[in-house]
Order: sequence, then structure tokens, then C-alpha cells
Amino acid sequence: MGLLNDKVVLVTGGTSGIGRAAAVLFAEEGAKVAITGRRAEVGEQVVDEISKAGGEALFIRADATDIAGAGDVVRRTVEHFGRLDAAFNNAGTAMVGPLTELDEKTWDVLVDGNLKSTFFYLQAEAAQMKRQKEGGSIVLNGSVFAELGIEGISIYSASKGGVTALARAVAVELGPDGIRVNSVNPTVIRTPLTESGITRNEDGTEYHPHGEKIPLGRLGEPEDVANATLFLLSDLSSYITGQTLMVDGGQSVN
Repeated sequence: MGLLNDKVVLVTGGTSGIGRAAAVLFAEEGAKVAITGRRAEVGEQVVDEISKAGGEALFIRADATDIAGAGDVVRRTVEHFGRLDAAFNNAGTAMVGPLTELDEKTWDVLVDGNLKSTFFYLQAEAAQMKRQKEGGSIVLNGSVFAELGIEGISIYSASKGGVTALARAVAVELGPDGIRVNSVNPTVIRTPLTESGITRNEDGTEYHPHGEKIPLGRLGEPEDVANATLFLLSDLSSYITGQTLMVDGGQSVN
């Protein structure tokens, strides 16, 4: 369909799971895609996959929690492709545990990995888009658990709640520059990060303790989130900003 024709899109955490699915989809829709990740070999595999399909991609080795590196990632993207039109701040992490057993290190890992990194990448991306004076679209990867109370993920929920609030606040600030900011909030998505928690029942159905009571009756796939993000990055959503799109199979309304 070419929904992102001639757009340059940055995807953080683009080497696996949701990020990888998003990068491949965006390239299929005509975007030039820059992806970040810690594993160079895997990142180059994604670039090769996109290139073989006729797309253009660049891998930049970066740890999203290296806050000082956010500006460098944006700079290298612009040096390679000439501009930055959109971004999917997808990189993040998850850890679980009872409230009374969590420590400061766990807090730092989750808040730095999910909220602090998202903020500083957003800051660098917005600065570049403001310099270009042509607007842009940025999507932050939140979580349905920013809205739902689930046992054992208190810090994770807090960090993702911050991401959702950040999208709303920054959307107001950047609106006059034509830069839209939204968040996608998935439920449990089948990725390497969640695979160990999935149980396969004898009847073929799958169960994850954080993916219960989903009206659509299945866990999410990376492509489900990628498709929602594509909509928010494209001109189809040109009058939408500061919103949270729940990609949760109806879990949040059940």
C-alpha cells in the first residue's frame, strides 16, 4: 500500500519481537528504516531481510539505556538517510516479582529501560523533526499493564504508565510543530521475552498468566502491534495525537 513511502523511520529495539516485525512492515510500506539493538549480528540479519525484499535499512548498534547515545543514533540516521520523519520507540524490558521482594536495582533496570530511555530518544527525535520544520510522528511502546492491575509487575506497570503519560504531555508540547506523539499499549505478545511464560494446553490453546481474560481468545503476535503502529505513524492518523491505542485483544475492557 505504500503508507510510508519516502519516509525515514527509526525503530529502537528493532532486532527481535515487536521491533523486528515493525521494521520489516515499515520497509514493506515504503519506508527507509534505521533499527537499533545490542546484537550486531542479529541486527544485520534484519537489514539483510529488508534489503532482499527490496527495501532500505540501516542497523545502528546501541543500547537504549545508554542515554548519551540517543542523539548519536538520530544523527547517524540522518547522516545516512538525510532526514527523520517518524520513530517507534519500542525498546524496553520486563522483570517480575512480589512487591516486598523488589529492590532498587530492579527499579533502576525497569525505569531506565522503559521510561528514561524512551524519554531521551523522544527528545532527540523531536529536536531533529523540529529542525526539519516538516512535522513528524512518534509512537511509544507502552503496555496494557499501565492500565490494569496485575500481581507481580508493579515496577513494570509504573514504568509503562509513565510512557503513556509522557505521550500525552509531549503531544501537547509538540503539536504546534506538527509532530504527533501517541502510544501503543499491547497485552502479552509472543516474543522471545515472553515465550518462557507461555503454556501450551492439550487442546492446542495457549496460556500466559498475564494474558488471561482476552475476549479475542489468543495471545498477541508482533505483527498485531506493528500494524497498529503503522497506522499511527502514517498519514491515515494525521489528526490523532496524544492517544493510547490498546492492542490487547479486548483485555482492558473485559
